[in-house]
Amino acid sequence: MKLKFVPLALFLYLLCACSAPKGITYFQDLDDPNKKPAALEYNQYVPKICTGDLLTITVSALDPAAVAPFNLPVVTFAKQTEQMFNGTKEIGSSQAMQTYTVDSDGSINFPVIGKVQLAEKTKREAVDLLQNKISELVKEPIVNIQIINYKVTVIGEVLKPGSYPVNSDRVTVLDAIGMANDLTIYGNRENVKVIRDNNGKQDVVTFDLTKSDFFSSPYCYLQQNDIVYVQPNDKRKKQSRYSQTDQVDLSVITAITSSISVIASVIVSIIAVNK
Repeated sequence: MKLKFVPLALFLYLLCACSAPKGITYFQDLDDPNKKPAALEYNQYVPKICTGDLLTITVSALDPAAVAPFNLPVVTFAKQTEQMFNGTKEIGSSQAMQTYTVDSDGSINFPVIGKVQLAEKTKREAVDLLQNKISELVKEPIVNIQIINYKVTVIGEVLKPGSYPVNSDRVTVLDAIGMANDLTIYGNRENVKVIRDNNGKQDVVTFDLTKSDFFSSPYCYLQQNDIVYVQPNDKRKKQSRYSQTDQVDLSVITAITSSISVIASVIVSIIAVNK
């Protein structure tokens, strides 16, 4: 009897109705056997020091006194704290290293040595440059450089838009999206932009995160102060089954369909027993 196929048909309908929209799946071509793997040509990407970067530079050697003139003094900040129990106030302090700002010419003013051009150099190149200059005055100096204002900004249709400090020298677009807790259901995964300032010129590159070609782009790795913008998908916003109103509608439809399925199953069982 045809009635016995009613529960199966209803189940298949619900399964299709609840499936995830194709537009929200990342890298959909990864399982394609005819798709060649994306070439990770930029896996060895190393960021470079840029104009406006804040750097901490420390110099050490076997003789600490010999390198003391090359180190900026540590600054002590006074801070006032209040104890809630007895109403007394205490004066505390904290220490912070002074920083070098890479000026508009791409250089810093380093103690003893003077102006040193660091912009467009990697940290390794900058370390080698300073060590060579200092070694003319001090035996076997060790230089350490850190970029302390390395940050990327993620805006648009993500769960937590904002600026995020980066402790590593290597951060990808996916890392930045992860910091922002992923795209919302309304984020257009086929239109994710990276905005980069190259010497006053704004470069804008668009990614399609539903395709694995993304990995072969030189913009896959971000530079400091890059902006990742996720454009909203208006069509998805209108059609999404995950909006608050549609969730209620889907719940009602699911409940009704489940009830019909149960009733149909009972009818089929009764007919089978009466045969």
